[in-house]
Amino acid sequence: MFNFFKKKQNNTYMLGAVAKGKAVELKEVNDPTFNSGMLGQGVAIVPSEGKIYAPADGEIAMVFETLHAVSMTADNGVEILVHVGLDTVELKGEGFEAHVQAGDKVKKGDLMLSVDLDAVRAAGYDIVTPILVCNTDEYAAVEGLAGKDVVPGEDVVKIQMKN
Repeated sequence: MFNFFKKKQNNTYMLGAVAKGKAVELKEVNDPTFNSGMLGQGVAIVPSEGKIYAPADGEIAMVFETLHAVSMTADNGVEILVHVGLDTVELKGEGFEAHVQAGDKVKKGDLMLSVDLDAVRAAGYDIVTPILVCNTDEYAAVEGLAGKDVVPGEDVVKIQMKN
């Protein structure tokens, strides 16, 4: 009867930008694995600095051996993949440095990777960095907030929880 006194439950969750740069829609990423949504929905960032930060509080699930990508699980179960550049696996870790390892607990904004963006570009690779929600179908909606310049931690992916 007096439900209007109850606090409205917030059923949205935001992921933060993993780098300073320009947020772009996944469909603008020049790779069908990412732009088709095959691995999940999200957003991509064209980084202007070579520091990659955690988009949420959670646990590092895996740091790829080639240091070009990190997967993590947010404290609320959102599975996230941060993939630095396109085809950068071919660099075999050259120009990348990991600051986290599997099992580490991170807070939103913690430094995960450093990357020499100039070296990646010089080797002929695109530096666009997708941030994907790999378990997208577990949520009502996953929306990338693209078309703007962002700083680390700024909201870039809006996740609508199912009721």
